[in-house]
Amino acid sequence: MSDTVKSVECFALTIPRDTPYLGSPRDGEGANARGYIVRKGNKTVYPTFDRSVLVRIETVGGVVGWGETYGLVSPGAVGEIIGDLLADFTIGRDPTDPSAIYDDLYDLMRVRGYIGGFFVDALAAIDIALWDIAGRIAKKTLADLLGGRVHDKIPAYVSGLPEKTLEDRVSLAQAWQAKGFNAFKFALPVADGGAIAETRALREGLGPDARIAADMHWRETADEALDIIRGMAPHGLWFAEAPVRTEDFAGLARVCRDSKVPIAVGEEWRTPYDFLNRIDRCDIAILQPEMGHKGVTNFTRIAQLGKERGLPVIPHATIGAGIFLAASIQASSALPNVPMHEYQHSVFEPNRHLLKGNMSCRAGAYTPPSGIGLGVGPSDEALGLLEPLKPTG
Repeated sequence: MSDTVKSVECFALTIPRDTPYLGSPRDGEGANARGYIVRKGNKTVYPTFDRSVLVRIETVGGVVGWGETYGLVSPGAVGEIIGDLLADFTIGRDPTDPSAIYDDLYDLMRVRGYIGGFFVDALAAIDIALWDIAGRIAKKTLADLLGGRVHDKIPAYVSGLPEKTLEDRVSLAQAWQAKGFNAFKFALPVADGGAIAETRALREGLGPDARIAADMHWRETADEALDIIRGMAPHGLWFAEAPVRTEDFAGLARVCRDSKVPIAVGEEWRTPYDFLNRIDRCDIAILQPEMGHKGVTNFTRIAQLGKERGLPVIPHATIGAGIFLAASIQASSALPNVPMHEYQHSVFEPNRHLLKGNMSCRAGAYTPPSGIGLGVGPSDEALGLLEPLKPTG
């Protein structure tokens, strides 16, 4: 063991934005004192800004790695878990074996039922930072550590059309189509005229060859989801994402069985157990691992399980400074069963200045970062915005 972890630091990064995620607030969606709004379409809370949690890990030898996870709401919860618990059990460990550290940290709280949520998000941030360090020590990209790049470019689909009217959402999609993108996903909670009208208008505006998917945001019962999907299907639906509540295994099984449209799930899962507990009863068509919830270790484990079962992986990616997006693109470039990747343009493009590195998404495809480790890091401007998250004890 030539180097060990010396320190683990945790920060919140808050980034103002002109329009909240998913678009302008609808009637009755005013922000509270903390800047949170609840979308009536899916009853979910969102901030009116972008925010994530960044982790900086440094080794005794001076190698620095960065990780990132969700901090949209209550970033202090992630900071407390890392500062009070996980940091001390990471310090002194060999950073070139991230998966072993991940498994040991996960085991710390399994007996108490902490198998998801903020706890595993905190693990994901640490895991990404350790993989970054492992690559920097080896002088290899993350993709090389995972077996080598099999995709020089990764096709991308445009996710989200955050305009207030259907006409403007179609126009936004057409503008991206003119830039070389021909796959799109709209969010059902802000499809104000309903799913069928949204799908029909996008199909008419984008033509017969465009791929169009619907993010259903876990809001329906199985019966409701199937009715909605049947209504969209005649307009050529690529896939329906998150059709039922994530807790509803039986509902997901039924929708997967009875839907003629492929069903995509997995964004909110944290571990391979979430996959294994569903796959034998649910005829899932597409896996959507989210790096910010899983870390490199579980992202690649879930992708491998999908490969063993012949399932394509189309990763989900949103929020923040782009640290975990870079990890997702790097890992995806090394996985043969990744035909496409989500492109959250309304987050990535405005926040591009917060990232050092040459990751880009142009003409319908991502180009992975070329540098060692993740190939990216926070810019000087991002560093100036970081707010330390320290344990309260």
